[in-house]
Amino acid sequence: MSGNNLAEGSNPSEAQMSGAEVIAQSLKTQNVNYMFGIVGIPVTEIALATQKLGIRYVGMRNEQAVEACRLYSKFSARPDSIEAIPSVIEKAVRSSIYGRPGACYVDIPADFVNLQVNVNSIKYMECCLPPPICMAETSAVDVAASLLRNAKQPLLIIGKGAAYAHAEHSIRKLVEQCKLPFLPTPMGKGVIPDNHPNCVGAARSRALQLADVIVLFGARLNWILHFGLPPRYQPDVKFIQVDICAEELGNNVRPAVALLGDINAVTQQLLEQFDKIPWQYPPESKWWKILREKMKSNEAASKELASQKSLPMNYYTVFYHVQEQLPRDCFVVSEGANTMDIGRTVLQNYLPRHRLDAGTFGTMGVGLGFAIAAAVVAKDRNPGQRVICVEGDSAFGFSGMEVETICRYNLPIILLVVNNNGIYQGLDIDTWKDMLKFGDATTVAPPVCLLPHSHYEHVMTAFGGKGYFVQTPEELQKSLRQSLADMTKPSLINIMIEPQAMRKAQDFHWLTRSKI
Repeated sequence: MSGNNLAEGSNPSEAQMSGAEVIAQSLKTQNVNYMFGIVGIPVTEIALATQKLGIRYVGMRNEQAVEACRLYSKFSARPDSIEAIPSVIEKAVRSSIYGRPGACYVDIPADFVNLQVNVNSIKYMECCLPPPICMAETSAVDVAASLLRNAKQPLLIIGKGAAYAHAEHSIRKLVEQCKLPFLPTPMGKGVIPDNHPNCVGAARSRALQLADVIVLFGARLNWILHFGLPPRYQPDVKFIQVDICAEELGNNVRPAVALLGDINAVTQQLLEQFDKIPWQYPPESKWWKILREKMKSNEAASKELASQKSLPMNYYTVFYHVQEQLPRDCFVVSEGANTMDIGRTVLQNYLPRHRLDAGTFGTMGVGLGFAIAAAVVAKDRNPGQRVICVEGDSAFGFSGMEVETICRYNLPIILLVVNNNGIYQGLDIDTWKDMLKFGDATTVAPPVCLLPHSHYEHVMTAFGGKGYFVQTPEELQKSLRQSLADMTKPSLINIMIEPQAMRKAQDFHWLTRSKI
């Protein structure tokens, strides 16, 4: 193998290789094609070894957690010898994709990286097999189908688990065959296109509040779905929970039916039930009428906000102009508070696995890393596919230096920073200056305020990308059009909005509860 310290004329059985080379070959054997990391001794040696084997290495700038991630990993281990590294890495890769996918943590002692061992002492594990397909109990599927047939106000909730399971075709068939309303979670958007006539995203609160039978396809009853509890739901609502993870079943609310298995396979089991005894939910029912009326009124309210001509712009004006130009196959990455929440209601997804956001734990700082990973893969597999990263100004601050990474690898990502001078709300520059007359910013500035009129676009231009500072719809349209037309460079559009711009009132009681 490349990099072996094999002297001319020496015995091949005595050939040596480093721990870094063992790590690299173990990853290559498990079909790992991309690696992201923060270089420094001894990570540099591992990065070099992976590159020699053809693995694409992307050096990042922001190291959020080393050791902290161990507690939240599906599997964590420290090999006790270099010879043990291949089997540990195989188990880490296998654990990451089997069952509910998740991160795994392998801690390599630093002295292993440059330590030399005999080539023949290393036994590499074959690439792990694809995850097994598990199906739900037939009796439970029968009960679930019966419960759905008898529902007066049914609702399907499509979560990111359905996207990961590639269940888009079977779930869409179920929706269309049975004429059922559905609601996507943030990263479940696109499993069925957002513009599908059965999508009731525009009536989300009403749908959750009044449904009597809800089928969860890979969606957790956590803070994103208000824990499945009143007053957001009916006290006697019945949940049919479809999930690959047994430990998830029954979290926060006991399901009426639990269907443990691969979401695509379980959906096909449900379809078989409705093929045996055909059934459709009446499309002209009172429930559909309630949902359509609420969707119509909410969409009208959003369009009213979007059409406002006053400056600075509001969130809805910005997102409606962005939506008009976005390619249908683009990846949308989003993080922030109001930016993420309002953006997901306006920015449409038409394809599965094309939206990434702050996720279950609402973690800020992940957006640029997600965008970089998506852009690297898109560049290899589908050149021309765009990655649009929509950031709040506060969220951008967590990992803003990754702009240098974007420019270093010349990834044509379009960053939209929706800038309201603060976290949730900020102050305009005149109010900020007047406030400072009364004392130092540490004593008089509201904690949620950031420095007004910050020119984040200069972060991009500092590294050779294109930057735009926009204050009007016309400037936004022009800068986005130019950015989409240019595949040679990344760009950042700094979009100034009304500092006091808000979404409609929300219930933040989830902040006091554990995000299970």
